[in-house]
Amino acid sequence: MMARRHRTGLLVLCVFVAVFKNICATPEVCTNSLLPGAKGDQGEVGEEGDVGKVGKNGPPGLPGLPGQAGLKGQVGHTGKMGPTGDKGEKGDTGLVGPSGSKGKQGTTCDCGRYRKVVGQLDINTGKLRDSVKFVKNVILGLKETEERYYLLVKEPKRFKEASMNCKLRGGTLAMPKTSSTNRLMADYVSQAGLTRVYIGVHAQSKETNGTSTYVYLDSSSLQGFAGWSQGEELNSTLSPTTNSSCVELLSTGTWGRVDCEASMFFICEFPKCKRGGGTAGRGAPESALS
Repeated sequence: MMARRHRTGLLVLCVFVAVFKNICATPEVCTNSLLPGAKGDQGEVGEEGDVGKVGKNGPPGLPGLPGQAGLKGQVGHTGKMGPTGDKGEKGDTGLVGPSGSKGKQGTTCDCGRYRKVVGQLDINTGKLRDSVKFVKNVILGLKETEERYYLLVKEPKRFKEASMNCKLRGGTLAMPKTSSTNRLMADYVSQAGLTRVYIGVHAQSKETNGTSTYVYLDSSSLQGFAGWSQGEELNSTLSPTTNSSCVELLSTGTWGRVDCEASMFFICEFPKCKRGGGTAGRGAPESALS
């Protein structure tokens, strides 16, 4: 009886195993993957997205064609006048011109009755000339000593140009040869509101040993008077440098070395004209007042 039940259990177990294997062998039952369905309808268009970040600059393009020429600009402002150039060399002497024709013979004149009138006119003319010169002296502010007039020229020039300017006026660069004259000229400079001017003192080379010494413009020595400051006086007999071979007068009354190419004001001096009896005249040269 027990054996029969045992066989029946084994049979049932075999049937169960066979059914289980059959079920597991079927792909539709044992697999976990889903098969795709039919294609669905097209969805709605989505909303516009945000603007993306700016990309990197691309490579530079090829050079463009040259543009057309622009219109001509307006004329610019006139620039400042440049410095005065150096004086040119003296030209050659021209040819002698032809002699003029002989003039007509003059007529004989009986001038005896006119001599008294002409003499009086000469006296009146002289007085008038002195009066005019005196007025000019007051207006120009000339300074004077017993022997000379002094004119402060407020035109900046280099040393050579200043010397030539005084010569054209009928005088020379002022040469203070006494302490009183030097003081008068220094006060002249100070009253004009200036600090320094050229005077007629410069370095002159000696041919013997090649050294230089300071002299007045008329080549006279400075033995009588020299207004050097203490520091300049120690070196006044030494060879001056090429660029500092001229002399300036300061408003304090002292002298100083200065570059001859520097532009500054200057003082001219004019001798007083001698009249009959050896007395000095009152009038300065007319060319100095022009």
